[in-house]
Amino acid sequence: MSESVWIREMRFEDVAGVVALQRLAFPPPFSEDLHWDPKHLVRHIELFPEGQFVADCAGEVVGSCSNAIIAEHAWNAHGNWYQTVGGPSLRGFDPLGTTLYGLDIAIHPQHRRVGLGRRFYNARFDLIRARRLARYGTGVRMPDYRAYAGAHPDVDIHEYARRVVAGEATDRTLTPLLRYGLTFLGVSENYMQDPESGNAGALLEWRP
Repeated sequence: MSESVWIREMRFEDVAGVVALQRLAFPPPFSEDLHWDPKHLVRHIELFPEGQFVADCAGEVVGSCSNAIIAEHAWNAHGNWYQTVGGPSLRGFDPLGTTLYGLDIAIHPQHRRVGLGRRFYNARFDLIRARRLARYGTGVRMPDYRAYAGAHPDVDIHEYARRVVAGEATDRTLTPLLRYGLTFLGVSENYMQDPESGNAGALLEWRP
């Protein structure tokens, strides 16, 4: 199925489809307040059109991938999501920055496990090489933490991340990204409002 899907730059006419996709890709308990609004996506395209991607299947948006460029100091500070990118309008965007920062990937439930996530990451890596950036960096969800902690109440988010990195536990988001060759740097507490992940994010980096 993935071979029939085209990865291309996001267009203004894709915005409604990407907004609808957010609800399918990030259902409750993930907060709808963290979904992209149309105005956010329009702003992303205006700021950084070559950094916004969609997966197009016969004219239907079945995946989206949003990115920003941030300054070296912003990446090294390892702040929370809002501090790092300046909120959903990307006030922290720096066209002269060094780091391609991954904002999110959303994939339609019926198009998962067919390689779209890896194809989006390959598009990110190609962009880093083309722009001669220093790295790809991001903070990602660990959505299986809450269920794991329910069965292992003595395990905090740091120990959970360590176990996932060591292959002792599996997380539906973090585990695949480690397989893509990203390096785990640590856990950022209070990264975003995300109870499934203990409101934390796993900091990841990839260098060309």
